[in-house]
Amino acid sequence: MKAELIKKYFPEISDTQLQQFEQLFPLYVEWNEKINVISRKDIDNLMLHHVLHSMAIAKFIQFRPGTEILDVGTGGGFPGIPLAILFPECSFLLVDSIGKKIKVVEGVAEGLGLKNVRAEHIRAEDVDQDFEFIISRAVTRLSPFYYWVRKKISPNHFHTHRNGLILLKGGDLKEEIEELERKTKVIDLPSYFEEPFFETKKLVYVPM
Repeated sequence: MKAELIKKYFPEISDTQLQQFEQLFPLYVEWNEKINVISRKDIDNLMLHHVLHSMAIAKFIQFRPGTEILDVGTGGGFPGIPLAILFPECSFLLVDSIGKKIKVVEGVAEGLGLKNVRAEHIRAEDVDQDFEFIISRAVTRLSPFYYWVRKKISPNHFHTHRNGLILLKGGDLKEEIEELERKTKVIDLPSYFEEPFFETKKLVYVPM
């Protein structure tokens, strides 16, 4: 049962959510054969490298019902899809500039019966909506990313953390953070997860 890894770190998930997490692997295997969004050798590590990694964001913040979240450069649906399973009362817009990736996202969301996910083939800067949080996984350097999306952050704060960007990145970020010249918080993911995969992985929060 591949979803055991999720249950280990999120013991509070419901049976319905556990079922959805269990469906992720066969759904992605099926879609990946049609449209390659995850490398063939990495698909076996889907739950660890993609699903659990995405859920580091849920260790950092519990999104409250009614939160609007934008996932930029979602690829095959990460981090948006696992978080949409975890937070069914929040709305997620997953965008990517590559149309075939959005096709996979739509197929997976439909297969899981997720009603809180929209997927669009659009560039982040062309999205015409405000969000409490913008999430992403290793899309580009912090500074250009911040300037693409900063005007899409809603001034409507209702979480313990101020609205802003929550990004999953890896490696040495010192230079990127200096270049951004804004207050940022960096969390090393081994403080959330014990698997060796997370040794160099980080979560970066940029409050607005």
